[in-house]
Amino acid sequence: MLHRRPLLGSALAAPLLLLHRNAAAQAPESWPSRAITLIEGYPPGGVTDLASRAVAEPMSRELGQTVVVENRPGAATSVAATYAARARPDGYTLVMGTTTLAINPTLQPGLTPKEPVKELEAIGMVFQTPFILHIHPGLAVRNVAELIAYAKANPGKLLFGSPGTGSVSHLCLELFRARAGIDIVHVPYRGGAPAALDLRQGRIHAVFQAIQEAATTLSDGGTKGLAVTATAPIANYPALPPVAETLPGFEVFFWQGLFAPAQTPAPILARAGRALKSATDDTTLRARLAEQGVQLVSGDAATTKQRLIDDTQKWGDLIRSANIRLE
Repeated sequence: MLHRRPLLGSALAAPLLLLHRNAAAQAPESWPSRAITLIEGYPPGGVTDLASRAVAEPMSRELGQTVVVENRPGAATSVAATYAARARPDGYTLVMGTTTLAINPTLQPGLTPKEPVKELEAIGMVFQTPFILHIHPGLAVRNVAELIAYAKANPGKLLFGSPGTGSVSHLCLELFRARAGIDIVHVPYRGGAPAALDLRQGRIHAVFQAIQEAATTLSDGGTKGLAVTATAPIANYPALPPVAETLPGFEVFFWQGLFAPAQTPAPILARAGRALKSATDDTTLRARLAEQGVQLVSGDAATTKQRLIDDTQKWGDLIRSANIRLE
């Protein structure tokens, strides 16, 4: 009898273990069975929030469950990314990650997640937007080449604004400074609106600014557009040449992609990716957001992960070489 007890225990444990494994294996197939929370790292009303809510609606229809956007701004989107990275990897908590995921590990190493590439699973791309280099109309230059020539003839006199130290706009101007070999002064602001206002009033000379932020002053002639940071002209401003025509290979985008906690089951990631692609491929939605300067893009998980890896290297190298630090 004493010899049979272990055998009896094993006999009972085996089917229970098999049942547990089968249930675990089947669980991702039933996803989603309830509402999904989509974490957004910026306050309501901005371009990232606009894009998040725009794709959440068609994703809800595709998945058969509501996708609820929840704003958790703070610490350069670290609050949102950390919340998602620490959530259960069951597909019910997703996060909209942006270029800040590639910037924070070097610029603010104390923030979490410390290694977004490892702590988050890429699902797909959502949108990207280039920057417009625009200047005060009183600055007597007609193109990027003349702006660079002016800066070289007047070292330390050109004032370039940005929405803040470490923003993609700031890193864009630092990349421009390095590639052009010029001496310019960075003037950080608390957001794009005050930078645009000072540019209009001539307190600064130039800004690399997102299309949405630059649109008003460009349309009323308060500022003058010189170039875009895409490698080809963009639909909203087809007359503006790429900076790359003067500085070959120069390209800067602010992008947003969908991510899940690490170890989220592959079937869930795949289904979420299909739903996202269906949303970003929708021609009506693309056209509607394009009018607001948002270019929806479709990219699979591998493409999105590689984008994060490449930008982490690109911006990390620049931050170190330019010795950029938050004050």
